[in-house]
Amino acid sequence: ELVLKVRIQNPNLRENDFIEIELDRQELTYKELLRVSCCELGVNPEHVQKIRKLPNTVLRKDKDVARLQDFQELELVLTVSDKNLLFRVPTLSERSGYNKKASELTY
Repeated sequence: ELVLKVRIQNPNLRENDFIEIELDRQELTYKELLRVSCCELGVNPEHVQKIRKLPNTVLRKDKDVARLQDFQELELVLTVSDKNLLFRVPTLSERSGYNKKASELTY
């Protein structure tokens, strides 16, 4: 697993702490990073303008994500400022603790 620190970019928040997320090293893609980050932060992926590796680098593609190292700090830069539009309830398959591989098992 690759452990990353992620937060929503918002200078107006008094507390803007990072959370740690884990990505499977076999699935280090931009799409997977976006999915896991949005799920953990409760953000709609459609409202993410870009993912920034702090302090000043924009992640654009899978190769950028593959170069990330443990505990690097990332920010989701959102396109919409209306709080009511940003946050959504994650589906069961997106919720924290949901094991995608275990859900594919058949008995």
